[in-house]
Amino acid sequence: MTEPSPDFVQSLGRGLAVIRSFDADHPRRTLSEVAKDTDLTRATARRFLLTLVELGYVRTDGSLFWLTPRVLELGYSFLSSLSLPDVAGPHLETLAERVHESTSVSILDGADVVYVARVPVSRIMTVSINIGTRFPAFATSMGRVLLAGLSEDSLDEYLSEVTLAPLTGKTIDTVEQLREELNQVRDDGYCIVDQELEEGLRSLGAPVHDRSGAVVAAVNISTQAARYSMAAVRDTLLPALLETTSAIDLDLARMQSNT
Repeated sequence: MTEPSPDFVQSLGRGLAVIRSFDADHPRRTLSEVAKDTDLTRATARRFLLTLVELGYVRTDGSLFWLTPRVLELGYSFLSSLSLPDVAGPHLETLAERVHESTSVSILDGADVVYVARVPVSRIMTVSINIGTRFPAFATSMGRVLLAGLSEDSLDEYLSEVTLAPLTGKTIDTVEQLREELNQVRDDGYCIVDQELEEGLRSLGAPVHDRSGAVVAAVNISTQAARYSMAAVRDTLLPALLETTSAIDLDLARMQSNT
């Protein structure tokens, strides 16, 4: 593990770790659970939790703790400065109306993709997807697009640390296979994932670029395998997706040129 820099504020890092210990699978936690998950003592975890309660980010009934909607403020400044939801939103709506499937935008955060905009059409996954939902990048179309956009050094670092836990019987589960797939994604300019994140789910993703050409986000269309064959995904959904990402690229470039 890398040693923290002299400027690292340990208390801030611990406080953020406490917030991150809550997720969709653990929305309400006891003090002991938070302490265990964050490697803090019960006394330290208690101080952080009660501080977050006073600040309005956490609520408690005396035995359980849970996050409040106020935690969304922590990410609002970043999303606002990025402007992706505002820029991409209308394009996602147009795309969803065109293909009658759910569409999303995500960014890469560590080993995960994080959803920052979404237009749902129907519920096609067993888990609910909302703004802030995270999935492992290696098993998603948007994640692979974003990973393919990394520099070689950054990609090597990711591949040296990632744990490729198979999510279905079709999930790529070796570094060699994943690297080969990412090279193909880089060449193609898009990615199609067939039932690797969840059985019965097919998705395709394409990159969004900033004015310099760097990959800053990804857009996807997700659909049920029973509704679209792989050939239909390529012939029908892919052209619509690529037109959409090109339009978002153009809007981002115009916006950045005016700032």
